[in-house]
Amino acid sequence: MAGLVSDWSAERRVFDISWGKAMMWLFILSDVFIFACFLVGYMVLRMSTVDPWPDASEVFALTIAGQSIPLLLIAIMTFILISSSGTMALAVKYGYANNRRLTAVLLLVTAALGATFVGMQAFEWAMLIGEGVRPWENPWGAAQFGAVFFLITGFHGTHVTIGVIFIVIMAVKVMRGSLEKSRPGFLTGRKGNYGMIESLGLYWHFVDLVWVFIFAFFYLW
Repeated sequence: MAGLVSDWSAERRVFDISWGKAMMWLFILSDVFIFACFLVGYMVLRMSTVDPWPDASEVFALTIAGQSIPLLLIAIMTFILISSSGTMALAVKYGYANNRRLTAVLLLVTAALGATFVGMQAFEWAMLIGEGVRPWENPWGAAQFGAVFFLITGFHGTHVTIGVIFIVIMAVKVMRGSLEKSRPGFLTGRKGNYGMIESLGLYWHFVDLVWVFIFAFFYLW
């Protein structure tokens, strides 16, 4: 018992997992429950409503050259966000390889892709608001559609926005050499290693994975 207390109080690694990584996993677990509640609530609401539910292929269609293309914007958004998972994974890889320049570039590319996704989501919101969609009504059927749409996509968009901000901050610290010089500070920790980039990567992959479920249940169902 004395050894167990000593290990935890000294902030040593337990089960060979750093504190930052363990806390990120706990945060992700708590967020899984929140998103799961939202999606399950959406499915129950959709199946129980007596009014017709809007057809996603029509609501989220884009008109280009006089042709209505269903889910085009959503498909592009999904491709961008999934691509950002690849650049984030490469940033973690080259971070542990001590390639500071390439790590910073990949982090900035990831942040740019995330910001593009948020911008396209804002365009989607503006388009639907212009069509008359509100949290309490919409012109295509069930009034609950607007409330569920703004809640789920807005909550996810907030996660993406926060992730972009933290990734940009980390990219700046990588370019400054804060991780290599063991410089203490925000997001770098006392030891200043590249483990925090991996923790950010876990968060970013989780955000991308959640979008896959939102895309499947909300846009394709």
